[in-house]
Amino acid sequence: MRQVQLSDLEERVYAAVTALEAKGQVPYPGAIADESGLAEEQLTAPLHNLSAKNLLHREDSPLAGLDFGPRWCAHQAA
Repeated sequence: MRQVQLSDLEERVYAAVTALEAKGQVPYPGAIADESGLAEEQLTAPLHNLSAKNLLHREDSPLAGLDFGPRWCAHQAA
């Protein structure tokens, strides 16, 4: 299996998402920002890059009227 190279920012964001999931929390952008110590505005590029590298995927809110923004979930290793 080949290794995927991540920038320091991508590593922080990915670690934040997986930590939130491990705690049973929903990885909304605000929660990811809090967990990673970054501003929400700084998350756009790393979230996009991690999605392009197939490490995260975006899920929109399943409940109408309760939209806290997209959830970013880690892909489970096969």
